Amino acid sequence: MLLAGDIGGTKTKIGVYSSDKGAKAPLIEKTFTSAQYPNFELVLQEFLQSVDIKFERAVFGVAGPLMDDKVSITNLPWEIDKKQLKNILQIPSVKLLNDLEALGYALPSLDPTDIFTLNQGKIDSEGNIAVIAPGTGLGEVFLTKNGNQYKPNATEGSHVDFAPTNSLQIRLLQHLLGHFGHVSYEKVCSGLGIQNIYAFLKKCEQIEEPEWLTIQLSKVDDPTPTIINAAINDKQNCKICITTLNLFLSILGAEAGNLALKVKATGGVYLGGGIPPRIISVLKNGKFMEAFKQKGSMTYLVERIPVHVILNPNAVLLGAALYGFKF
Repeated sequence: MLLAGDIGGTKTKIGVYSSDKGAKAPLIEKTFTSAQYPNFELVLQEFLQSVDIKFERAVFGVAGPLMDDKVSITNLPWEIDKKQLKNILQIPSVKLLNDLEALGYALPSLDPTDIFTLNQGKIDSEGNIAVIAPGTGLGEVFLTKNGNQYKPNATEGSHVDFAPTNSLQIRLLQHLLGHFGHVSYEKVCSGLGIQNIYAFLKKCEQIEEPEWLTIQLSKVDDPTPTIINAAINDKQNCKICITTLNLFLSILGAEAGNLALKVKATGGVYLGGGIPPRIISVLKNGKFMEAFKQKGSMTYLVERIPVHVILNPNAVLLGAALYGFKF
């Protein structure tokens, strides 16, 4: 019996798995709103009170860098400590993974229906694979071929310096430098990034916010879903939201192309996280792929790289469970 978890800035998912049914058939699965709990231990204890199962091992994919068997959640005031989890679970086998590392373990097991292809490209079965995942924050991982299997390699690449590619993005960077000591790709290429882009367009580019949108935004704690929904709604024709999403896509495409070049991801690039599946219709408009391919002398290389969107919302949880049955 295996306990697996996907611990993120917005949601935490926990599942129970048996070796008989495997990682794709959870016996129990529950989702928690992360911000409603002061720490992960309370989430775990609440989950354990609802089940009566003896576990042999546990694996958790966590949205943050793993250091000395501890992980501080990047966009949440939680610290996950492996020793504490062992004490709560009373089992010797507990493993912490970066959440994108866990996602990497799921890639080979995804079904065709779990994938939407943006660029068919030319598959290199021996090439490296890159994953970039905008959600609450931004995650990046790359996979290298190890014999007949791929090995995920965790990174914190989303926290490198944001590099603008045109005058509008330069103005965005200048604006954000006035608010943050360091402007990373996560600051402009995530759910939090969408909010930053929107605020910039409203204040600095003076794009009008319609009254109906002002009312909607006043009623929510997280404006990102409202901005996205307005941008993809053809009937609303909301200029500030459409411009926000297009700028976001251009930055995401450029950074996805950067990652592809850095790790030579001829095996493919995958978009993970919660945002891409919700904006498939806009991803197809060409803004993302145009920025992805705009790499000067290396354009010929990135043009042939397959690009896919991961549609499975439980891919991180699946990867954690798959890893749990192997380690």
